[in-house]
Amino acid sequence: MKQSDIFNADTLAAIEKEIDALLTRPEAPVAAGLDRIYKAMRYSALAGGKRLRPYLTVLAADLFKVPREHSVRAGAAIELIHCYSLIHDDLPAMDNSDLRRGRPTSHIEFDDATAVLAGDALLTEAFHVLADPATHPDPEVRTKLVRELAHAAGPMGMVGGQMMDILAETGMAEAEDITLIQSLKTGALIAVSCRFGGLLAQASPAEIDALDRYATDIGLAFQITDDLLDVSGSAEQTGKPTGQDAMNSKPTFVDLLGEEGAREKAAALIEDAKQALSVFTPGQQPLAGIADFILSRQL
Repeated sequence: MKQSDIFNADTLAAIEKEIDALLTRPEAPVAAGLDRIYKAMRYSALAGGKRLRPYLTVLAADLFKVPREHSVRAGAAIELIHCYSLIHDDLPAMDNSDLRRGRPTSHIEFDDATAVLAGDALLTEAFHVLADPATHPDPEVRTKLVRELAHAAGPMGMVGGQMMDILAETGMAEAEDITLIQSLKTGALIAVSCRFGGLLAQASPAEIDALDRYATDIGLAFQITDDLLDVSGSAEQTGKPTGQDAMNSKPTFVDLLGEEGAREKAAALIEDAKQALSVFTPGQQPLAGIADFILSRQL
């Protein structure tokens, strides 16, 4: 299954246009530092990628007929957080990667200090975007968006999962440990991407719970397929170095279950995810298609 078969080109273009607009340097006195930080932010945030997280926000919001100007903007804020995390993941102190999305990573293109600051700037800009009335007219909704994203990106979410991942050693992790690491490191941002759709619509708790269950399952399946690509894929396919998990002794479901077992685990998760969408009949097919794409993806 190809990405072009699942992702609507017009929707992706709208997301890309929004990110570009959000990272346009405001009018200000000419200063080399400002030019450099915006250049570095744009270098990483506008370098392509699947845009899975903002796309999920838009699709989840579409279930409730949320205006696209709100869902695209909210999704773009999540993508800024994702891009910041990639910049920091690639640093020498973390994964020490020199390739991302098929081109030099931020610290290679610029330098370590600029990369750190560009990541910090993307992180903080995301909350500036969510707090703006342009994202949603209701301040209570905007407050919920800020709170939910802060939780998903912070010590009980992505950052906490990354810390656990750094400390973990191959051969010592059980399935429960790996599930927790991946549900925080990768799954938390994917889950909040879907949750945003319900929050923007002020959906019922039951509807938001269904989105959570779907997103939790596809988030873990996404990480498993990512681990499989790290083992069997190539840098040309993935746009980044492969074999990194083994090099850094990071525990994965591939280590625990083998390649075939990991594929079976991912397939079961995708089936559960699609089942969670049953409360949204009709209108669930685009999200179900994303689940199928995650299972079959080659990049």
